[in-house]
Amino acid sequence: MRLKLFRADSMAEAMSQVRATLGADALILASRRVGGGVEITAALDPDAQAPAAVTPATAPATPPAVQADAAVRAALEYHGVPADLRANLLNGALEQTLARDLRFARLHLDPGAPPLLLAGPPGAGKTLTLARLATRLVIGGALPMVITTDGQRAGACEQLAAFTTLLGLELIIAAHPVALARALARRTHATPVLIDTPGLDPSDPAQHEELAGLAATAGATVALALPAGMDTAEAADLAAGYASAGASVLIATRLDVCRRLGGILAAAAAGPLALSEAGIGPGAADGLTPLTPAVLATRLLQTHPGPRHGEPRA
Repeated sequence: MRLKLFRADSMAEAMSQVRATLGADALILASRRVGGGVEITAALDPDAQAPAAVTPATAPATPPAVQADAAVRAALEYHGVPADLRANLLNGALEQTLARDLRFARLHLDPGAPPLLLAGPPGAGKTLTLARLATRLVIGGALPMVITTDGQRAGACEQLAAFTTLLGLELIIAAHPVALARALARRTHATPVLIDTPGLDPSDPAQHEELAGLAATAGATVALALPAGMDTAEAADLAAGYASAGASVLIATRLDVCRRLGGILAAAAAGPLALSEAGIGPGAADGLTPLTPAVLATRLLQTHPGPRHGEPRA
C-alpha cells in the first residue's frame, strides 16, 4: 500500500492534491487541522488501480464533477446525511459543496446590531450557549444586556443568574412581551443584547405565536439552538417550525458528546437556516466556536465509527 501525507490551506485543496496524486481510488486514512491549514494521510492499494491496457477509445469516461470520493461518501453515510443532500454534497470537494448547498453566517453581536434571541426545544443548550456568548463579549470588552423570558422552567433564572453574576452582569427577567419591551427601552445603542427563552414547541400554535411575538417585540435575530445526534427527520421538522416562527440561524450544540451530524445538516437545509456556531466543549469561555464550511468538512471526515462491542481495536 502506498502512503502519502498531504498538507494544504483548506480541505478542498488537500483533497484535490490527493486525487491528482493518487487518483479517485485513494483512501483517506486520517485528517486533522494543523497550524495554518489541514493535513491528510491518504493511501492507494496497488491492487485497486485500474489496468493500463484499456485504450482511450474504449475506456469509460466519468465526468470529474460526478466522481464521488469513497471516503467522503462513507463519512456522509455514517453521519446519516439525508440522501438528497448527500448526493449534492458528493458533487465536488466537500468543503466547497457544503458552502454551495448550505448557508453559513456569523452571529452579529456588534454595537448597534439587533438583539440575539436564542430559541430551541427544552434541553437544547440555549442557556449555556447564551452564557458562552456573554463570556465572549465580556472578554472582548463589551458588557451585554442579558434578558431571560423563561419564567416557566424551575431553576432557569437561577442557572443563568449564576453565570451573569460571575461575569459582573445584571440579569433582567422579562417573562412577557410588554416586560421585554420595557427592558429593551433601557438599552443604549452600542450595547449587545442576548435574550434567553423557554423551550417551546413550534408545532403548537400558542407556543409558535409566543415565540414569534417575543422576536417581533425585540426586533431580534432568532437563533435556533439544536443538539447534534438527533434523528434527521425530527431535526428537519423542528428547524422548519422554528424558521416559520422567525429563526434564521442555527447554533449546533453538543458536538463534544455527539458523533453523528446528519441531524444538524438536515435542519440547516430544511429551515433553511444559516449555520453559525458549534458547541464543542463544556467550558463557558472556550466551548463555542464559529462553524464554517472548513470546520464542518473536517469534522465530518474526522468522525469515524469505533469498533463494535466485543471487537478488538485496531
